[in-house]
Amino acid sequence: MARSKAAPIHWPGTPLPRAFYDRPATTVAPLLLNKILATVDGRAGRIVEVEAYAGAVDPAAHTYRGKTPRNATMFGPPGHLYVYFTYGMHWCANCVCGPQGAGCAVLIRALEPLHGLALMRAARPRIAVDRDLCRGPARLTQALGIDRAQDGIDLVDASEGFTVVDDGTPPPDHAIGGPRIGISVAKDFPWRWYVHGNRHVSGTATQRA
Repeated sequence: MARSKAAPIHWPGTPLPRAFYDRPATTVAPLLLNKILATVDGRAGRIVEVEAYAGAVDPAAHTYRGKTPRNATMFGPPGHLYVYFTYGMHWCANCVCGPQGAGCAVLIRALEPLHGLALMRAARPRIAVDRDLCRGPARLTQALGIDRAQDGIDLVDASEGFTVVDDGTPPPDHAIGGPRIGISVAKDFPWRWYVHGNRHVSGTATQRA
């Protein structure tokens, strides 16, 4: 069944093209830093922490053992949003990367809130300080209203409520990399990157890097 189209997203900058995502996840991930994840209702945040997951060569990737109904979006075209449920309580959002069928994606781990903070606070009413609104992958999906309904939406088309925008802010010259967080295998793969010194990066990332 076709998805309903949302109103256009009006945010300064240009939605990232399909070609941006059509590269290895380990290439795309650090380049996503300082891009903006924006929604049709005005919520937006700058991407400050990411992790790459690389399909059949990555034991920590959901797609390592092949295609299932849960991970099917990761095997689809690049530039779509892969959303999954974890720990029985949280949603996490990923940008699908690489050629169709590769099963690669970049997990968005943290955002610096830029706009629509009132809506983010309403979505996360127990958060005491704005710094914590999007500081972690489960927190940012709650703050932006991302759940299973967004699994598979096209970020490039930008007509399904969410997109990733380049507003001219370049990624860091020397993005800080390190081991990924919250996984039990392939812990030594240095495929997490974050913006050094940004106070919205997850606490675990700054401690372990």
